[in-house]
Order: sequence, then structure tokens, then C-alpha cells
Amino acid sequence: MKSFRKELWFEVKQRRELINITSQVEKCLAESGIQEGLLLCNAMHITASVFINDDESGLHHDFEEWLEGLAPEKPYSRYRHNGYEDNADAHLKRTIMGREVVVAVTGGKLDLGPWEQIFYGEFDGKRKKRVLVKIIGE
Repeated sequence: MKSFRKELWFEVKQRRELINITSQVEKCLAESGIQEGLLLCNAMHITASVFINDDESGLHHDFEEWLEGLAPEKPYSRYRHNGYEDNADAHLKRTIMGREVVVAVTGGKLDLGPWEQIFYGEFDGKRKKRVLVKIIGE
């Protein structure tokens, strides 16, 4: 069994952003040479997420509205965590959206459904962030 590890880095310019990383993850898979196995992709920051969904702008807007309704950024005084930072809402949003995805690898390809794409969800950006891609298999 082989394993492969790579970090993807992102310079996120906004506080919140959804980035389709499917093509970057596919490049990692090709680089690994693994044909059959499992691919783990996870955010390496507690205020970010990796998740699978449709790449459709209306849905992305709906995520933003829904998450902001559940855990609004402001007022900052709403959250006890915001003693040193102003990102308590980002921690909550990450919990809702999840930390990672695991995707089957079949025939050297990601075994995704017809509309499934892999996204990096940033909820406390404006600095460099990273995602881990770990692949095991043969």
C-alpha cells in the first residue's frame, strides 16, 4: 500500500469565501499514482471547512445567508470567545460545514457523483491558509 501527502495553500482575500478545489485535489491524485484507495481532504484551520456539494452560485449565496443566520459575525460582543479575537462565528460555521471529506479513488479518479465538487470553505480569512490531501491505496 502506498501513501501520498500534500498541502494546498490559499491566500484568502475576504473573511468568508468558498473555493472549488476539485481540480487541485485531482492533480494531487494524479501525482500520487494511486489507482484504488481513499483520499482524505481536510482543512488545517479550526475556522475553515472542506465539504462536497454543487458548484452553483445561488447555492453558495444560500450557504452564506444560512450560515450567517445561524452564527452571525456581528455583534462581536455576542460571543464569549471574542475576548482576544473576533472569529467565534467562524468556529461555529466550521462546525456546521464539517472538517473534511473522504472520497473513494477508483481507476485513478475521484469517485464523485455527477454534480459533486470539493470545496474549501473559509470563514475567517484575510491570511494564508492550508488544506491537507492524504491519499492511501495502490
